[in-house]
Amino acid sequence: MTKRTKWLFGAALGLPLAYHVLIGFGAADAAEPVSAAPVTNPSGPVPTFADKEAFFGDLHLHTTNSFDAYVLMGTRTTPDDAYRFASGQTIDYLGQPIRRSFPLDFEAITDHSENLGVFNQLDDPQSAFSLSEVGKLARKGGVEAFLKIVKLITDGVRLGDNAAAVSASTWRREKDTANHFYQPGKFTTFIAYEWTSMPGGQNLHRNVIFKGSDAPAPFTSIDSKDPKDLWTWLSKIRTQGFEAIAIPHNGNASNGLMYDWTSLDGKPIDEAYAQLRAANEPLSEVSQNKGTSETHPALSANDEFANYELFDKLLIGTQPSKPAGSYWRDALGRGLVLQQKLGVNPYKDGAEGSSDLHGGLQVTTAQEYGGIAGANLGGGRFNRETAEQALGLKPSGLSAGLNPVILSPGALTGVWAESNTREAIYDAFRRKETYATSGSRLKVRFFGGWDFASSFVAKPGWVHEAYRLGVPMGGDLPTAAAGRAPSFVVQAVKDPLSGNLDRVQVVKVYVENGKQQEKIFDVAWSGTRKIDPATGKLPAVGSTVDLTTGKWDNSIGAAELTTVWTDPTFKADQPAAYYVRVLEIPTPRWSTLRALEFGLPLPKEVAPTIQQRAWSSPIWYTPARSRS
Repeated sequence: MTKRTKWLFGAALGLPLAYHVLIGFGAADAAEPVSAAPVTNPSGPVPTFADKEAFFGDLHLHTTNSFDAYVLMGTRTTPDDAYRFASGQTIDYLGQPIRRSFPLDFEAITDHSENLGVFNQLDDPQSAFSLSEVGKLARKGGVEAFLKIVKLITDGVRLGDNAAAVSASTWRREKDTANHFYQPGKFTTFIAYEWTSMPGGQNLHRNVIFKGSDAPAPFTSIDSKDPKDLWTWLSKIRTQGFEAIAIPHNGNASNGLMYDWTSLDGKPIDEAYAQLRAANEPLSEVSQNKGTSETHPALSANDEFANYELFDKLLIGTQPSKPAGSYWRDALGRGLVLQQKLGVNPYKDGAEGSSDLHGGLQVTTAQEYGGIAGANLGGGRFNRETAEQALGLKPSGLSAGLNPVILSPGALTGVWAESNTREAIYDAFRRKETYATSGSRLKVRFFGGWDFASSFVAKPGWVHEAYRLGVPMGGDLPTAAAGRAPSFVVQAVKDPLSGNLDRVQVVKVYVENGKQQEKIFDVAWSGTRKIDPATGKLPAVGSTVDLTTGKWDNSIGAAELTTVWTDPTFKADQPAAYYVRVLEIPTPRWSTLRALEFGLPLPKEVAPTIQQRAWSSPIWYTPARSRS
C-alpha cells in the first residue's frame, strides 16, 4: 500500500490527521521489524503461592495482522512488538522509545481470524493480492471502495485467491511468536484469535483463548456466524487435545443478541444449547475500550453508578443498541431464570476485562491514553491537533455519529492463580476466579459461605481459612443451612499508582416470582460517612481533582477495605448471584488530562472525572430443588 493509498483510506473515513502522519506515513515506511532476541525461560522453579496471587493481563489485543488495524489505523505493530511492550520492555515506535508504565503478567493477541494477515500483502504493490480486484479496490481508496471491502468481510468472503494460504501462514507465525515470548513465572502468553461474527452489524464477537502451546486453524465467521457452531467446534477440538474457551465481548453493542432468550436462529434456548454454551464460555468481557458491559441505566434505574463509560450503539453506523440482552448483569439474571426452567444456566459467566486496542500497544491508564488518535500509539507523543480530534473538537469520522471522546483506555483482567503460568492462569479462567478492572491493578478477594463470623478477617491467615470454609469468586455456595443466610468476605486493596478506595458494594441479582431482580448494598467504605436512612444511599466520597490543573491526591478514601457481610434479604428458595463492585475515589478522565495539556475546553459529552473500578466474578446460590 502506497503512502497515498493509506492517506486515502484515512481521509475517506475522516480519520484524525495523526493517523495519516503518525501511522499512515511514518509506520509504513519504517524498516522491517528486527526479530527479538531469543527469550530464555527463567532458571529454577517457578514461584508459586499457596493461597494464590493476583496476576493482571489483557485477553484482547490487535496487531497489524488484523484487517481493521491495518487498514483503518494504519497499524504496523507486529505481535513481536506487542509482546515486548506488554512485558515491560522498551520498544522503538515511530522513531521514539516507548515503554509501558507497568508490565503485564499475561497477554493474548487476538487478531481477527477472518482474512488474517491478508491485507498486509498490500505492502508489496506487485503481490498477487495487490493486483487482484480486491487489492485494486483497496489501493483505489475512497469511501465507496472502503465500504465495499467492509461488506465483503462482514459477509464472510475470503479475499483473494491465496487468502487461505496467507492466513494459515500468519497463524503459524502468531503461534510461534506466542510460544517464543512465554516465560513461565514472569510473563504468560496465550495463543488466541477473535471470531468476528456481526450479523446485521450486531456484535457477536468472541475471543478464543487456547491453553496449550499449539492450536488448530481457527474456526472463523466465514465458517459460521452462529456462536453455537463455534462452541460445537470447541467441544470437538477438545476431544483432540486442544483445550480452549470463548469469551464474548462488547455485548453492549449486540442489540440484545449476546444474552438473548433465544438462540441466533430465533428458537427459545433449550437445555442442549444451555449446556453447550456453559461448557465453552465461562467468562464475559465486562469492560474494554468501547465501553462497559456491566449494566445500563435503562436496566438498573436505581444504580447511581450504572452510567459508567457507556457505548450503547452498534459498532458500525449510528443505530442504538437495545440494552436488554446486551449487558452482563442482565445476563446473570436471565441465567438464573433459565436455570429454574432448564436445570442449566447458560449465562453463568465470570468477569473479564480487556483492551481491544488496535495498535498492538496495550495501555490502561488515563496518563498514557490519548484518545482515538493516540490510543493505538500506546506511548506515542500527543500534539494539539491529535487532542482536538480525540476530544471531538474536530471531525474524526471514525464512524458516522461517533464522538471518539466517549471511548476509554483498555481494561484489565485480574486472576487469582497459584503461579504465573499458562496452566495456572487458564485454570483460573475455567473456575472463574477472575475479576475485571477498568484499568487499575486493584486487588479484590471475594469469598462466600455459611460459617464466616463478623470477626473472621481479624484472624491471622484468614485467606487460607476462607478457601477452606467457603468458596471464592466464581464458585457455588453449598446447599443453604437451615435458617441461616450466607456471609461474604470481601477485601479490596488499592493500586499503588491509582486512587484510594471510595467503597465496596455487593450487587445481588436474584429471582422472585419467576422474574429477575437486583439490589445493591454498600458494605464497606472510607471515612465516617453513614448511609442515609431516607434514601438508602451512601453520600459521595468527595473529590480532590483540580479541574484547572488535573492534579489530585489521596487525602480522601482508603488504601484497603475489608469486611464480612451477611445478606439481610436472603430467602432460601430464591436463586441468586452475588458479585462485588469496588470504586476508587474520583480521578481525572483521560479527556480532561488531554484538554488541560493543550489548553482546550473540557468536553461536555463526558464527565471530567471518573471513578475507576473493579467487578468480581459472582458467587452463585442455587436452591436444592433447582440444582443441575
